Amino acid sequence: MSDLINDGMTKVCWAASIGNISSPTATELNAAADYTPRVTPDGLKVDPSTADVDTSSLASTFDTKTVGRIGYDAEITFKRGTTGGEDLPFTTLKYGVSGYLCVRRGVAYATTFSAGQKVEVYPITCGEPMNIAPAANEVAKFTSPMKVTSAPATAATVV
Repeated sequence: MSDLINDGMTKVCWAASIGNISSPTATELNAAADYTPRVTPDGLKVDPSTADVDTSSLASTFDTKTVGRIGYDAEITFKRGTTGGEDLPFTTLKYGVSGYLCVRRGVAYATTFSAGQKVEVYPITCGEPMNIAPAANEVAKFTSPMKVTSAPATAATVV
């Protein structure tokens, strides 16, 4: 049995536009801004939540539920940079900026996007960037809170 290791096996990109989020093209994804080197090791957070729908009745003697609406709590923690290119996430992901957060997992980071790969594509509008308090022996960081504005494609196939 083998375990899939995360180190170096995730890619995080920001695209201004994606024609079809269920079938993004390799060209669109390879042209997207690659923010992976600026994301802290524990900084990618795209957590789904599923609401409960109460299905019990007045006659019930047991509480029953089924699945309801899905939502996402999304934010990314980035390292700040000393050059314009390194600090691109901070200068780009400002309050109200919309685009697409694209995440590929389980493929070596350096591998270019190609047809058949699975990706997650989240339609996003950014919240106000939050500077993280300075600490000894740490780089400067900020968190970009992200609002998922419509249903994402969490198992999209690159074409």
